[in-house]
Amino acid sequence: MKTSVQNMDSEFFEMMYSRLNAGLPPYLTYHNVPHTQYVLEKALYLGKTEGCNEEELRLISVAALYHDAGFLIKRENHEAHGCELVREELPREGFAPEEVETICGMIMATKVVQNPQNKLERILVDADLFYLGTADYFYFSGLLKKELLYFNPSLEEEEWRKIQIDFLTAHQYFTEYGQRYLHPVKMSNLKLI
Repeated sequence: MKTSVQNMDSEFFEMMYSRLNAGLPPYLTYHNVPHTQYVLEKALYLGKTEGCNEEELRLISVAALYHDAGFLIKRENHEAHGCELVREELPREGFAPEEVETICGMIMATKVVQNPQNKLERILVDADLFYLGTADYFYFSGLLKKELLYFNPSLEEEEWRKIQIDFLTAHQYFTEYGQRYLHPVKMSNLKLI
């Protein structure tokens, strides 16, 4: 039962958003439904700029929807837990085994340090950290810092600054769009830290 991105059952997405809203703890100020929606939007945008067809966009959409769903199970190794959910749930939605594994590949590629192996994985990885190369960097990094403070209340400002400098320095974009447009802004953000 394959459907186009436009015709994909919006109930499926709304059900997952409701599930994430109900199941994710409020202290996840970064890894939450707005983040999932942002990554979905950016993944579709990058998918189109990278010339993906309807079927690829469909798989990217579902991978974006589930990319942090593993937080419903456990924070550590949430990517692998997200794949557990995908393998359990998506066959009931009509996804073929190879589609399920493609989606899991994209989800696992978002694990830091990212090492995407194909075009679809590169797209989701760049969508997940799209904000690093935007004017919204400080807003989103503030949400992440707030989330991390829940787990480590003694996180000092200088330590957080070093984490951000190290992360931005080591990070790379993998899509042509990311390299051309996001990377320069990310480097400007790095200078402002």
